Amino acid sequence: MSAGYANAPTREKPLVQPLDQYNRALLDQVHPTDWPNPTPAKGYNLVVIGAGAGGLVSALGAAGLGAKVALVEKDRLGGDCLNVGCVPSKALLRSARAFADVREAGGYGVRVPDCATIDFPAVMERMRRLRARISCNDSANRLREAGVDVFFGEGRFTGNDAIEVDGRILHFSRAIIAAGARPAIPDIAGLADAGYLTNETVFWLTELPKRLAVIGAGPIGCELTQAFARFGSNVHLLAGGFPLLGREDRDAAKVVEMSLSRDGVSINHPAKVIEVRREQNEKILVLAKGSQRTELRVDEILIATGRQPNVDTLNLEAAAVKYDTKKGVFVSDRLQTSNRRIFGVGDICSKYKFTHMSDAMARIALQNALFFGRGKSNILTVPWCTYTDPEVAHVGEYENESRNRGMEIDTFTVELKKNDRAIVDGEELGFLKVHVKKGSDKILGATLVARHAGEMISQITQAMSSGQGLKALSKTIYCYPTQAEIIKSVANEYQRTRLTPWLKWALEKWLAWRR
Repeated sequence: MSAGYANAPTREKPLVQPLDQYNRALLDQVHPTDWPNPTPAKGYNLVVIGAGAGGLVSALGAAGLGAKVALVEKDRLGGDCLNVGCVPSKALLRSARAFADVREAGGYGVRVPDCATIDFPAVMERMRRLRARISCNDSANRLREAGVDVFFGEGRFTGNDAIEVDGRILHFSRAIIAAGARPAIPDIAGLADAGYLTNETVFWLTELPKRLAVIGAGPIGCELTQAFARFGSNVHLLAGGFPLLGREDRDAAKVVEMSLSRDGVSINHPAKVIEVRREQNEKILVLAKGSQRTELRVDEILIATGRQPNVDTLNLEAAAVKYDTKKGVFVSDRLQTSNRRIFGVGDICSKYKFTHMSDAMARIALQNALFFGRGKSNILTVPWCTYTDPEVAHVGEYENESRNRGMEIDTFTVELKKNDRAIVDGEELGFLKVHVKKGSDKILGATLVARHAGEMISQITQAMSSGQGLKALSKTIYCYPTQAEIIKSVANEYQRTRLTPWLKWALEKWLAWRR
């Protein structure tokens, strides 16, 4: 078994590997082997398909309001975030950052022995232990105690108001589809035969691949590329025809590219993988750059080329729910599908494939489904973060988006190297860039690059959500010294633009008269 992992799971194989005490504890919470699917109620106020963040919030929220609720899950409760996404990946990133700090400790006057190394099996065991600990929040028993009927099995619609699971029919007044998404696998000759990892199987590793190719340079690809490079893998990041973090601010992406290179990552861009083959324990990727062909030999391949909605097995036609295999289920601003009884939340229907977005959408769908609410998802102010080191956090519009809709903007940028706390922390690589409506302080969007950007972006998000602008942020008192002061620094940059030459002349005259 190459590099300590198995191929992707099937029904005949375990849902997770290795089956140590921590993964067994995880499964006891999120997919107990002895779980008896209950006898269906005569009818349900709400049936939810999918038990990721959106599904869990929907089911628990409805049950807490007194509704009769059923939740259907074919795999593991907790969805991607708990099992193969946010939780395990951030555990790995923390270990990688800890080792990077040790490696760079000499610059802070800390003498560390040269023999410091990574114990990769211990890193992965820590991840499994912490994931199992967190899993109690999403457990089947917790849901049952909250009044939710939990059904394990593949759910499929059999009509406008009915879902079949495990041979049982669940009749509903309203339903929420929260079936999520899965890794999108590129059509590359020989890839399937050679074998590959995705975010669903990379956390099964128990041995560190010496050589790793990562196909895809989006958030998942960049985060795991940096982590494995810091662990000691020789990592090749294959960006294809797209730049790193293609959706992000270009200045931010350049900082990430610089950081990855600093950590020893070999970045191949543009380079297209046209073929993969296997020779004994090696996997050989044939790369095309123009007319030139080169070969790259590695031990493992990680695919990180985007997400594909899980619409294939739901039998949506039976419920008259319109969808697209690439875009997912079509929903209105109120998250209602073409079937007025059925709503969609999360990765199955949203372009924002984030756990916190699934949570927010579930609350809107629940309000609209059960109480004829008028909540809308298109008015949400949505932040997100790529957890490289430094992190890249963003909220609102990018500069090109504002200009494309005819909005004139002013942009204010402050670099972290002007922030006292960043200087003493040795974390000067980064900046805050804020776009406002020209001639006003109304915030249209912001990009923040800093080691803890994800923690800091929330104040800008809150300001945007509450209609506050840079003027209000300039009046906020920040603790000194903190990196968050960079927000006030940008706000102060805006305030200085209000001091026009005429106003400056008038103030000077006033102060001279006051003398």
